[in-house]
Amino acid sequence: MKKRIGSYPRVRVEGDGRGVVSQAGAVLLVETVRKSGLDAAISAALVPWRKPRTVHDPGKILLDVALAVAMGGDCLADVGMLRAEPAVFGPVASDLTVSRLIGKLAAGGQRVLAALRTARAEVREHVWRLAGDTAPDAGGQVIVDIDGVLVLAHSEKQDAAATWKKTFGHHPLMGFVDHGRGGSGEPVVGMLRPGNAGSNTAADHIEATRLALAQLPKRLRRGRQTLIRTDSGGGTHEFVAWLAQRGRWLSYSVGMTITDAIHQAVLKVPASAWTPAVEPGGDIRDGAWVAELDGDCLKGWPKGMRLIVRKERPHPGAQLRFTDTDGMRLTCFATNTAGEAIATLELRHRQRARAEDRIRAARATGLRNLPLHDAAQNQIWLEIVQIALDLLAWMPMLALTGQARLWEPRRLRLRLFSMAAQLVTTGRRRILRLAKHWPWTGVITDALQQLAALPTPG
Repeated sequence: MKKRIGSYPRVRVEGDGRGVVSQAGAVLLVETVRKSGLDAAISAALVPWRKPRTVHDPGKILLDVALAVAMGGDCLADVGMLRAEPAVFGPVASDLTVSRLIGKLAAGGQRVLAALRTARAEVREHVWRLAGDTAPDAGGQVIVDIDGVLVLAHSEKQDAAATWKKTFGHHPLMGFVDHGRGGSGEPVVGMLRPGNAGSNTAADHIEATRLALAQLPKRLRRGRQTLIRTDSGGGTHEFVAWLAQRGRWLSYSVGMTITDAIHQAVLKVPASAWTPAVEPGGDIRDGAWVAELDGDCLKGWPKGMRLIVRKERPHPGAQLRFTDTDGMRLTCFATNTAGEAIATLELRHRQRARAEDRIRAARATGLRNLPLHDAAQNQIWLEIVQIALDLLAWMPMLALTGQARLWEPRRLRLRLFSMAAQLVTTGRRRILRLAKHWPWTGVITDALQQLAALPTPG
């Protein structure tokens, strides 16, 4: 009778290995930084905050933290992952130096934020040009989703307060450019707010939209080709009027609260006026219909606004609300897009749910917790999170194809970034030899070839 040793082979572990690089797949992010010119742009933006004869460049320090966050870190000290691999990531500052820099940048206030955001906008325009047909603006329209995020705090932090969901923390307002069904999305605004900030505060939505538009190429900062999409938090008179203001001419698709006036108007819609809702492939959506409202519901709103309502059978177990009727769940949104079928407009607005995917990815990339105490420092952390998310969006857009372009950060880390490799130094060259048996080695090497074919900035 053979002695059982378990389901897995027993291996001997020794701690004196050499020539091995962990997280070697993160070289994809390093190459994305190089080809996008993000390193030079951030370094140039932070020149005013660099002391003479400083050993570490503030831009490199900030990018190192962003790379660590993109690889799964959730605090400043996680930059130690990069410090352990100088052959791939170069010299990395100490934890104390990183902490001092974050404090200095936080003290710089709006000047620092403006410099970082301007640099990101310039790099974003360059990356979209490199992406060509896969860029978000390739179809002639850009969609920006604005949505609030609740970030819990488990200790006393500046501006942490009780939220509308009876939790405790902060309530940032985020904005993401939608890459459509063939991609993911990238952040264009992250505005830190106290936990008790309102969900439908018009002033905050206007400021978030201003910041989001500033991240887009200049030709997209006004005009119908840019669509601002929100949930019912954006359905206020002030915000809609700001979007439709003469000279701005933005397109919008904002959710609306079902008021008593809207509810009564829905009850008067004849059966013949309801149109079946559609799915992305053009098929009929089972149990869902849409109709357009007019009359008194549009009084006081900007000219050209269309009010579209959807009724749908709720999923099993869902509890109806007072504003629902005849066993149907009612939702409503407003848009100023003319000449389109209401079913097409409703599908476009329903696809705002992709913003929830972007928020889930952000939570997995440093937004699960704001690790610092001061609000100004946490705003810098929020900018770092956005840089990390930019890299996680730009790398697939520039280098990955097929289903790999749709992988979220957790899957990218598990399949690509976590791969180990052998480091070989020959002459003046350093070569990473990836494991041939790893299932996704081909994805990594193909992506690196795609990045290598791109022109180097400057």
